[in-house]
Amino acid sequence: MTLSIWRYAHLALAFVSTLFLVILSVTGVILAFDAVNEKMPAYRVSDIDGITLAECIPALSKVYPEIIELTVDHNQFVAIDATDADGEPVKAYINPRNGAVLGPVVPKSAFMQWNIALHRSLFLKETGRIVVGVVSFLLFLITVSGFVLILKRQQGLRHFFDRINRDFFSQYFHVVTGRLFLVPILVISLTGTYLFMMRIGLLEQEAGEPVPTEQAADAASLEKSQFPVFQQTRLAEVEKVEFPLLEDDPEEFFVLKLRDKTVTINQIDGSIVSEAAQARAVVFEKLSLDLHTGRTNIIWAIVLGLSSLNILAFIYTGFVMTWKRTRTSIKNRFKPENAEIVVLTGTENGSTLFFANQIHRQLLSDGKRSFLAEMNQYRAYPQAKHLIIFTSTYGLGSPPANATHFAALVKKVPQQQDMTFSVVGFGSKAYPDFCAFAMEVDQLLEGQQWARRYLDLHTVNDKSPEEFVKWVHAWSEQSLTALATAPALYTTRQVGLKNLKVVEKTSVSADNATFKIVLAPESRNGFQSGDLLAIYPASDSRERFYSIGQNNGMIQLMVKLYEDGLGSGYLYGLEPNSTLKARIMPNPGFHFPQKATTVAMIANGTGIAPFLGMVMNNRANVPVRMYAGFRHDNELTAHYRQFASAEIDEKRLEGLHIAYSRGAEPQYVMDLIRRDALYFTDLLANDGVIMICGSLKMQKDVELLLEDLCVSGNIRGLSYYKDRGQILTDCY
Repeated sequence: MTLSIWRYAHLALAFVSTLFLVILSVTGVILAFDAVNEKMPAYRVSDIDGITLAECIPALSKVYPEIIELTVDHNQFVAIDATDADGEPVKAYINPRNGAVLGPVVPKSAFMQWNIALHRSLFLKETGRIVVGVVSFLLFLITVSGFVLILKRQQGLRHFFDRINRDFFSQYFHVVTGRLFLVPILVISLTGTYLFMMRIGLLEQEAGEPVPTEQAADAASLEKSQFPVFQQTRLAEVEKVEFPLLEDDPEEFFVLKLRDKTVTINQIDGSIVSEAAQARAVVFEKLSLDLHTGRTNIIWAIVLGLSSLNILAFIYTGFVMTWKRTRTSIKNRFKPENAEIVVLTGTENGSTLFFANQIHRQLLSDGKRSFLAEMNQYRAYPQAKHLIIFTSTYGLGSPPANATHFAALVKKVPQQQDMTFSVVGFGSKAYPDFCAFAMEVDQLLEGQQWARRYLDLHTVNDKSPEEFVKWVHAWSEQSLTALATAPALYTTRQVGLKNLKVVEKTSVSADNATFKIVLAPESRNGFQSGDLLAIYPASDSRERFYSIGQNNGMIQLMVKLYEDGLGSGYLYGLEPNSTLKARIMPNPGFHFPQKATTVAMIANGTGIAPFLGMVMNNRANVPVRMYAGFRHDNELTAHYRQFASAEIDEKRLEGLHIAYSRGAEPQYVMDLIRRDALYFTDLLANDGVIMICGSLKMQKDVELLLEDLCVSGNIRGLSYYKDRGQILTDCY
C-alpha cells in the first residue's frame, strides 16, 4: 500500500505539472547553453584570485582619469564604467592590471531576454512567478518521490547504484538517469523554490543597518595602494566598487560591495567609515542563483543543461511507463464464471503480462475456455479447474502494483470447488529477494483447502524465454495441452510478418488426411529445420504453429487436415503461386545436434516434418535412426519409405522404422523403442541425442518408457539426460 501511495503521488505530481515543466525545461536548456556560451570570450584574466584592490585601483586610475564604478560579474569578468584620457566614455571588460580593454559589454539578445522572462514568470508577471515557484516545489516533490521509488525498487540505499533489471528501454532509461541526475534536479528544484520565495517577499530581505566606525581626527592621508581594506580585499571577492564623485572630498567615499557586506571607505585615509552586513536571505539568494543558473561554473552549467534536457526525457519515459503499466491487451472471449482455466498476472511494467497473454492466447486457440485478468481482480470462478499465476516481485519482496490486494482477496473469497494451481515467478537474481512475492503466493495457495498443487513453483530470471519454456514444457506435458515451446515466441522483440509463396501442395485422399505444403520465403537464410512457422488464418492475433522442415532453402510443412480446422483448412485452401503472411520463429532448442555421436528421431503423425529436413541437411553424416508412428500404411507412408531409401543411400540416414496403429497387426512407436531398448540405452550412455516431435501424449508415453529402460539398463535416470540436452522435444 505504501508503494502505491508513493507511485500515485509521483504520477499525480508529474501529471499536474507536466505542461509547465516542459516550458521550464526547454527554456532551462536554452539558458544553460547561454551560460556556457557567455563564458566563451575569455575576458577573465589569469590569477584574478591574487589581484588585490590595492594593486588594480591605482593602475586603473592612471589610465582612466574618471572612474564611476568597477564591477566583477559572476564569470569574474572585470568591467569598468569610466572616461578615458580623451574624454570618451568607456563601458567595457578590461584587464584590471593595466586597464587594457578586452571586449565590449554586450547586453543579452532579445531572444535570450524573452527566454529569461518566460522562464521566470511565463509572461504573467506576479502570477507567473507564483506558478513557476509552485512548479519548482512540485518538481522537488516529484524528485523526492522518485528517489523513494528507486530506493524501494533497489531494495534500499545500499543497492541504490546496483544493476537495473531492464524491462524495456523507457523504464531502464527513467531509472538509470533518475539516479544520475538526482542531485542536479534536486538543486534546480530547491533553488528555484527559494528564489521564488525571495522574489515575492516570503523571506526577510532587509540588509543590516550600517555600523559606523570611529574615525581618527588626525588620520594621515594615504595612497590608494596603502589602504588596508584594499590590501586585504582580492578582486575575486568583489561585486562592485563605486568611486567617489569628487576626488579629495572627505564627504565622498568609496563604496565596496562584497557578497556578504557593503563597506564605506574614506577616500582620504582609507579608513572604514561603516559596514552593513547583507541579509542572510540575500546571501543565500545569490548562492541559489549561482547554483540554479550555473553562471559561475561552466561544468555545472553543462550539468544543469543536461538535467533540464533529461527532465523532458523523464516526462516522456514516465508516461510511457504509465501507459505500459495501465494499458491492457487482454482479450477475453469467456466470462470469469464460465472459464475452465484462469490465468492471473501480477506485473509492475507490463512485461509479465506479455508472458501471460502468450499462454492465454494459445489456450484459446486450442479450444480451452481461458480467462486472463490481473491478480487484484481475483474472484470466484465456479467452473474453473486450473489456476495459473504469473507474477513479478517489486522491491523488498513486495507485490507488484496490480497484485497488492491478492492475498486478502484469496482469504476473503475461497473457491467452492477444487482447483489446481501453478505459480511462475519473474525476477532478477541480481536482487536478494529474487521472486520472493511469487514464493509467498505459492505458499498462500498451498494453504487453501480448495487448491491442489499442479506443478512446483517455477522461477524465471531476467525474463529469460529459455527458462520460461521449461515451465511451458512441464505444464503442457502434465495437462496434455499443446503450448508452443519455442523460446522465440516468448520474447518481446519479435520479427515482423514475411511474405511466403506457395510452391507446392499435395492433396488429401480417403485414407490420407495429411498433405505437404512447400513455401518459398523472401530470404532463404536464417531458419533451420525444427524452427516454427506462425500463421494467422483468421487475420487476427491468434497464431497457429507448425514445425518447419528446411528443404533446399524452402519451408516444408506436413499438415493434417482437420474438419473445421482453422489453421489446416486455411493452408489447404492455398493454391500454388498464392502468398500468405507468416512469422518464422527460431527454435534453437530443437535444432539438429551437430556434435552428437548418434541421433534417434521419434515422431508420430505430422511430427515427422522437421525430421525430414534435418535428415536432408545431415551433411556431417551423423548416424541417424528415425522411428515414426502412423495410423495407416498408405501413399504418404510409401512416400516416407521412398524418401528414407534415398537418404540411406546418401548415408544421411541409417534407417526408418514405422509402426502402424491400424491394421492387421497394430503397433505403436513405443513397441519399436522397446524392441530396440539396447540401442536407446547405449545411445544415452554414449552422448547420443533423442529428439521427439509429435503429440504430447506420445511424448509422455515415450519418456515413461525411456525412464523404465534407463532403470533396467542400469544407467542414470532420464532427468539426467534431459539436463544434459540429450532429450530434445517439440510436441503439441
